[in-house]
Amino acid sequence: MNLLVLHGVNLNMFGQRDPAQYGTATLADIDAALHALAGELGVQVECFQTNHEGAMCERIHQAHRDAVDAVVINAGAWTHTSLAIRDALAILKCPIVEVHMSNIHAREAFRHHSYIAGIATGQICGFGVDSYLLGLRAGVNIAQSASKK
Repeated sequence: MNLLVLHGVNLNMFGQRDPAQYGTATLADIDAALHALAGELGVQVECFQTNHEGAMCERIHQAHRDAVDAVVINAGAWTHTSLAIRDALAILKCPIVEVHMSNIHAREAFRHHSYIAGIATGQICGFGVDSYLLGLRAGVNIAQSASKK
């Protein structure tokens, strides 16, 4: 089973950007935790981060061509602004799990709306690094359930 974790704009700055909101874990820490959990679960995970919207759309298109089993995505600010990323994700035939380190519903009003939520299988937010780990577990469980049908 192959899963793809997508990190959006500015998320390469985890650990440096607003530690009160996002904690002190770096993106490398998050990716290492995801790889460790994937090993425990017996699945493969690839992590990808970009600050370029077109590159994110291209990676999502590649995920479609590769027929990944699930996608976990924290699109960062693109969550609230990008129809392009939402439309790219809509092409996928696999489960999509939206994750956020912070509780986007307890923050500024403009962060309450997600363009991704309407096409995602589910959304996990507010648990810091655990949001990613919960998202990976959910993606694996959903993909395994779908493959049994």
